[in-house]
Amino acid sequence: MSTFDPDALECLAAIIEEGGFERAAQRLSITQSAVSQRLRALEAQVGTVLIVRSRPLKPTPAGQLMLKHAKMMRLLRADLEKDLKELAPSSTGGGRDEERISVAINADSIATWALPALDGLAQQGLPIEIITDDQEFTHEWLREGQVLGCVTSLGQALRGCKMEALGSMDYVAVAQARFAETHCPKGLNAHNFHKLPFVAFNRKDNLQHGFVTQSFNLPRVGLKQLFVPSSEGQVRAVQAGWGVAVLPELRVRELLASGELVNLAPRHRLSVALYWHCWNLSSDLLDSLSMALREAAASNLAPPGQQKAPPGRGSKRPAKALTSA
Repeated sequence: MSTFDPDALECLAAIIEEGGFERAAQRLSITQSAVSQRLRALEAQVGTVLIVRSRPLKPTPAGQLMLKHAKMMRLLRADLEKDLKELAPSSTGGGRDEERISVAINADSIATWALPALDGLAQQGLPIEIITDDQEFTHEWLREGQVLGCVTSLGQALRGCKMEALGSMDYVAVAQARFAETHCPKGLNAHNFHKLPFVAFNRKDNLQHGFVTQSFNLPRVGLKQLFVPSSEGQVRAVQAGWGVAVLPELRVRELLASGELVNLAPRHRLSVALYWHCWNLSSDLLDSLSMALREAAASNLAPPGQQKAPPGRGSKRPAKALTSA
């Protein structure tokens, strides 16, 4: 098999990650002409086009494979750096700032349990990059080779990857106390949900629909929705009285306890099963990352296959978990 130039591989990764040749050149501290030359040389060696010159730029199927290879090489170099530093603590290493270790994690996990799990690795100098997306879409970043691992609601292992169940995150329907008293004093039910505005993360977010359909046993619902693409922003919007939102109980627990927010449907909750997928490689760094996420999930999420009791009063009947194919 051919040996690929590491600089050319990093050039390909930079073009895709930065979204263009000019920004890739700035990141690599080379000219834009040099970026083009390295890409052409790599395409000539592979024997096919690696990037579709569209807006935005997209890797071809061959480009996705080469991007995955480039990121695997980053991981191997990072492992080597770690081992060398342990053998020679005075060594400064030869790693490059642009060689980031990328993972995809859904926004709600970042806002609740996942970020603290990475504190130790970040403090040790791991050049980590967290990419956020909806939990039903983070696995696409892994499938395309743009990250080495992802937290997702997909419960089926991807080819060439290993998977483990992390646990379930409970979601509840909440609103500002004053909003609830004015618009739904008896809570959320099958007769008034369509009159209330729901604050969703973005158009990919189906948690609001999932909560209503599951809670009230409806086949299909139409919701009035506002979109705030930030977990923290959703909470602030609800606090300001924008409407109802289906949010992680972990995120709003203190606000519910203080009475600032109200659980509009205490008899119901939505449990979303989360999984960690990563490349099936032997890597100390990848093992450390997996362990950190596993331990944090064990402390914050319902164990795999189990349900946490819903907050507030109401029926103890377990809710079905929301899963994605």
